[in-house]
Amino acid sequence: MSLSQEPTRAERYRAVRASLRSLLESESDWIAALATIACELHHAFPYYDWTGFYRVVEPEWLVIGPYQGGHGCLRIPFSRGVCGAAARTRQSQLVEDVESRADHIACSSSTRSELVVPVLSPSREVLAVLDVDSDQLAAFTAEDQRELEAICQDLAARFPHGERSR
Repeated sequence: MSLSQEPTRAERYRAVRASLRSLLESESDWIAALATIACELHHAFPYYDWTGFYRVVEPEWLVIGPYQGGHGCLRIPFSRGVCGAAARTRQSQLVEDVESRADHIACSSSTRSELVVPVLSPSREVLAVLDVDSDQLAAFTAEDQRELEAICQDLAARFPHGERSR
């Protein structure tokens, strides 16, 4: 990369993953890890408008965890919204235009696109979801999805039981 060029998406993700490996190397606290991941991602990508985790702390409910950006929804049932769909199906949800999703929960009126990735235990129990929102249409790509899925897999490998890991 030349000095006059912005880093590519792939270069930014490589830098974030390297930073996260270093920052979380000896971390044993789930919430500290979530906060660190949200912060690193949010500040690395100009199109990330809201970045954070919703944790599973009771059956079929997501509760807001560490995040960066404006206020988020405090609680989301598995039965509603893009975050709920990711938790319910255990599959990432890439939404280019949130207005196209009848079940979208508008925590912020400025959100135009969203990507939600589940954090799954080795037994495929949902521990949390990573939610990233943008105020731009179609801000997220398959590359974002792959990279965030890898970050969530690394997180689940370090904390296989989420908040109950250590």
